[in-house]
Amino acid sequence: MPGSTPRSGASFAHRTVAASAAEAIRRKIFDGELKDGEPLRQDVLAAEFGISRTPVREALVQLEAEGLVRIEPHKGAVVAGAALSSIEETFELRELLEPMLLTHSAPHLTEADYRAIDAVLKEYSAELRSQNVRRWGELNTKLHAMLYARAGRPQTQAIVDKLLAASDRFTRLQLLLTDGLERAEQEHAEIARLCRGGAYAAAATALAQHIRAVKEALVALAAKR
Repeated sequence: MPGSTPRSGASFAHRTVAASAAEAIRRKIFDGELKDGEPLRQDVLAAEFGISRTPVREALVQLEAEGLVRIEPHKGAVVAGAALSSIEETFELRELLEPMLLTHSAPHLTEADYRAIDAVLKEYSAELRSQNVRRWGELNTKLHAMLYARAGRPQTQAIVDKLLAASDRFTRLQLLLTDGLERAEQEHAEIARLCRGGAYAAAATALAQHIRAVKEALVALAAKR
């Protein structure tokens, strides 16, 4: 039908605007510019980004699915607080699902995959030492995703992607406020080494222990605060 392509293109462009708005708001939350419990007014965000309110509304719905935003009836959206229960649930799900993905993925990782993983590990180490906090979470998420890339479990991967996004700011807090920097570096390298050597079960166990250790550190941190 005439005109069908423009409508499709307009829809794609709209989704791209909503995704860009979600990324901008996500960064503000991760960087601490938007605090826990702070209202997220659609009109203010739309004016700041130079877009309409509709993609902002869709962005907030996406961020609610990631656990970063809470949409309250008659009040609107606010930044979701890092409640202890949220931390525990997020990391318990990660501990359950990620070793399973790794077990499916690791036997199919190629030498090219491992070279890419090594490059991320190297960059991760450099960013840890330069105190580039913003990159910590990004590289952590990227590394985990690369390890699971060949699992062939798209539904599980989609769930894990959301959990990784939701746990990004928790991970940054753990690295920034505890002694987790060196430990994270060593554990990531060990998981990759075990996978490369064919010790897949040991790698999955090490991954589960790694995720559990981060959760325990965060729980202890939350209790102190």
